[in-house]
Amino acid sequence: MKRLLSIFIFGCLFWFSTHSQSVILSGKVESTSNVENIHVINKTAQVFTITNTIGVFEISVKVNDTIQFSSVQHKDKELVMTPKMILSKTVKVHLEEQVNALDEVVVGKVLSGNLTQDIKTTEGKAPINFYDVGIPGYQGKIATIGERRLHEATTGGGIVPLNPIINAITGRTKRLKNQVKMERKETLMQRVKARWSDEFFTSYPLEPDLRMDFFYFCMDDENFMDSCQNKSDLIIFTFLKMKYIQYQKNRTALQD
Repeated sequence: MKRLLSIFIFGCLFWFSTHSQSVILSGKVESTSNVENIHVINKTAQVFTITNTIGVFEISVKVNDTIQFSSVQHKDKELVMTPKMILSKTVKVHLEEQVNALDEVVVGKVLSGNLTQDIKTTEGKAPINFYDVGIPGYQGKIATIGERRLHEATTGGGIVPLNPIINAITGRTKRLKNQVKMERKETLMQRVKARWSDEFFTSYPLEPDLRMDFFYFCMDDENFMDSCQNKSDLIIFTFLKMKYIQYQKNRTALQD
């Protein structure tokens, strides 16, 4: 009888100790995806921690505490602490990866792949401009820096504008006119270069590092503007061909 009583008392003490005493539970989370920074929450005791880079964590628990594992990448999982877990003070938890399937989204019209047909069915709006919002604006050609400086040098207020007179005497107006002329030639040369670089040098080969020099050689010709500005492709091509022959002759003469 005494033996049974002792066993009963020991069992009660064991049950009481395991159910009332908190222990530090060491655990590890396993998953096919990243296991770092997973939230480990003791919902019963209202304490939490997070896993380290390899999924290991430690948290205070008691028997029957509910532990929740939560992260964006995984499905939530809850674990109720058993006496066996409390005694071992270790646990291993496997989390399933969270797969978020998104509904198909169609933005705008579905295109067929036929450019001609898609252009007809595509709706577009013209870009907003200053007139749409009631703001006055300038629609003419945007002047270059040189053109703006020349305009400033040749205009002025008053009965007898002094600015144009002074600039004419000092030669500033002449210099600015030459600058504007060079700007226009440079702009035209860049357009010709962009249009003809690939096509022209296919028929008339020239080393890549000499091509820019060739176009400047063309620009220096006094007939460059007349031959290339607002002219047909045939006229421009003929001019480039003529300059190419001259350019190659000059190179040959320098090498001899």
